[in-house]
Amino acid sequence: MREFAFTLTYETGVDPLMDALAAAPEAGSTALVCPVSESEVWRLDTVTGPPQTVERAAALVADEERDLLSVSDRGCAGRRHSDVLSASARRAVVYTRVSDATRCDAVSLIARRYLSGGVLASVTRRESEERWRVLTESDEKVGMLYDTLGGTLREGIAFRFDHLEEATEPPSNPFASLSLRPEQRRVLELAAERGYYETPRETTLDDLAAELDCPRSTVSYRLRRAEAALVASFLSGT
Repeated sequence: MREFAFTLTYETGVDPLMDALAAAPEAGSTALVCPVSESEVWRLDTVTGPPQTVERAAALVADEERDLLSVSDRGCAGRRHSDVLSASARRAVVYTRVSDATRCDAVSLIARRYLSGGVLASVTRRESEERWRVLTESDEKVGMLYDTLGGTLREGIAFRFDHLEEATEPPSNPFASLSLRPEQRRVLELAAERGYYETPRETTLDDLAAELDCPRSTVSYRLRRAEAALVASFLSGT
């Protein structure tokens, strides 16, 4: 497993989430990011800090109308769903799924285009810096990823290479203790079997709903909750 680490530095006014964190030096956020295809990405963001900052940052992350993924001047097209999984005065956890992002300059989706064998990234945000740690089986095209990122960033975001080396903390089995409701597991397994996560997709929510003899809204809800549990379990195990 290879680890590609780099840092993005944001000037004031470029990104509202980074501005919110920069205004409170004791605040910060971490995220687990998994691009499941070249047009779909799952995220699990955890924000900590003073209550007002946590509330503001969590609201920004959970805002389905706001694009916080693209690092270029081109916004992300596609569908977005967010769930606040937990919230307290000084900590909030938000699950986000972006799908059908056919035109999206998100760091994770750019990485997915170049890095084969699967991609998993952890992101740490504090003050004006966003540090990425990208894990991949092969670093054959990291140079192309490096060049693309450098040429994609919009004005006000600076790129700094940190390292490319063997991963110091290889992932363990994060799903060993994963617990899903039977109906959630069924729809997740069927979606995978029918090619819902392939690119392009080989089935639709309507097809899954027909096969399960359930309303489309029920299938969509169960699938989102299963995905959220999957990502939360991965985070707890990494």
